[in-house]
Amino acid sequence: MSTQRKLRSHDWFGKSDKMGFVHRSWFRTQGYPDDYFTGRPVIGICNTWSELTPCNGHLRDFAEVVKRGVLEAGGFPVEFPVTSLGETVMRPTTMLFRNLASMDVEESIRANPLDGVVLLTGCDKTTPSTLMGACSVDLPTIVVPGGPMLNGRFRGECIGSGSFNWLIKEKQGVENYSPQDIHDVETGVARSQGHCMTMGTASTMACMVESLGLTLPGAAAIPAVDARKKTMAQMSGRRIVEMVREDMKLSHILTRAAFENAIVINSAIGGSTNFIIHLLAIAGRIGVELTLDDLDRFGSKVPLLANLKPSGKYLMEDFYYAGGLPVVIREMHPLLHNDAPTVNGKTIGENNAAAPCYNADVIAPAIRPFQKDAGVAVLKGNLAENGAVIKPSAASPHLLKHRGRAVVFESIEDYHARIDDPGLDIDENCVIVLKGVGPVGYPGMPEVGNVDLPMKLLQKGVRDMIRISDGRMSGTAGGTVILHVSPESAVGGALALVKDGDMIQLDVAARRLHLDIGEEELARRKAQWTPPAPRTTRGYVRFYIDHVQQAHLGADLDRLRGGSGDKVDRDLH
Repeated sequence: MSTQRKLRSHDWFGKSDKMGFVHRSWFRTQGYPDDYFTGRPVIGICNTWSELTPCNGHLRDFAEVVKRGVLEAGGFPVEFPVTSLGETVMRPTTMLFRNLASMDVEESIRANPLDGVVLLTGCDKTTPSTLMGACSVDLPTIVVPGGPMLNGRFRGECIGSGSFNWLIKEKQGVENYSPQDIHDVETGVARSQGHCMTMGTASTMACMVESLGLTLPGAAAIPAVDARKKTMAQMSGRRIVEMVREDMKLSHILTRAAFENAIVINSAIGGSTNFIIHLLAIAGRIGVELTLDDLDRFGSKVPLLANLKPSGKYLMEDFYYAGGLPVVIREMHPLLHNDAPTVNGKTIGENNAAAPCYNADVIAPAIRPFQKDAGVAVLKGNLAENGAVIKPSAASPHLLKHRGRAVVFESIEDYHARIDDPGLDIDENCVIVLKGVGPVGYPGMPEVGNVDLPMKLLQKGVRDMIRISDGRMSGTAGGTVILHVSPESAVGGALALVKDGDMIQLDVAARRLHLDIGEEELARRKAQWTPPAPRTTRGYVRFYIDHVQQAHLGADLDRLRGGSGDKVDRDLH
């Protein structure tokens, strides 16, 4: 590519007319000298820092490190804030606001004099939301993941932030943890800056962008507080300036091959099921055809190489010390498109060809995996016409083929009110069915699919049961949990028609999820079904309800799929 092409920012800063005067003169309030407006690439640093997003609390400092790199390479760095999504504090769910944040990112990039973008990400939805928005503009873009926390510690053992959450009911009700015990865990489980250090959604998203080729090699697993993370951030600042000069846009990297690579790598690391819904949405923005069936086709027969919670026993800090994602990419090379380009100008195969493994108990060789077939299984049947998903590596093997009686909860409130009722007619062979937690129904599709088991069964020693819902599950969680049922119950999917006592058949090997009632009875129930009233009548949430797509399409808004490019034809005067 020619290095002499006109920069996009020239339309703001490079003209000698009235509007050139306006744009430059107001920018000079920050003290920028003349040469900042004469051909330097303007690099937007898209920062998801917020004190309401604990996992991203260090990104304000990281922005300054990225700026160093941009300046060293001859660029003009400008930091801008966007909606930040704090998984641990936002109600009712950050997924409700992922698409809103993507709109913020998209319009902030398009409306401003930017030639390239650095995305500072961390907490779960901050990665897909910023990438979705950037894809719809399609400028040169590089991602700097904020990094995982250091390992949690409790009584001399490592524990995972996020993963322990799902054990609290059991610890208190069965193992008799005292309030002091819980307090001690609370103060030791998230003991440094960074996002969850399990292979939860945040770590999965960091690995996703590296496997897509959007980070410098090895960026995903470096702990947030490791000095090497700042080195990576500074080098990313340098590289984005070069990418602008090379005109290396997102669409040059995010090819169909890149998406297939990401699917394979996600399976090999035991990544979160949330990967599915975000990857589908990203593909929809950049214009790559990708379906739910592709996730099964390319990812379900991949060996599990990463021994990480919730599918294994180690954490992201251990993963980094063992060699990190480059080792997995090297081991998976027979299944990858090794010629797929990446942001550093080399192919993914070239970047990772010599990656050494330092601990085979953390990252196994492909010839001796921890599990032969990992990844995600896509289920179909009369209970999930458009599909549902399950993560076999986090499930109980004896439940992967099962027939059980449905115990139905019409809403999350209904579940909380009755699940621990001693009189509830439920045993370990039953199937818990939770309705009303899909994109439209909740709204926002929260991470409630892995609902806690009844206390009376926990006290009997039961630790897993089949659970089915139209919601999602945290990447830090495990269990035999069927998620993302589509169509969801709130729009009349078959899940809405399930009644207590119905028999449900699950056969993961056959990819089958079946409600064992006749077609005539199913049709009769459908005819009698009444859709629930929307939970709100105004604002963004109502807009979301009216326009959100179903889970098998990535739960993006129908009006946001695709992109509008980077052109802005009209000026402000």
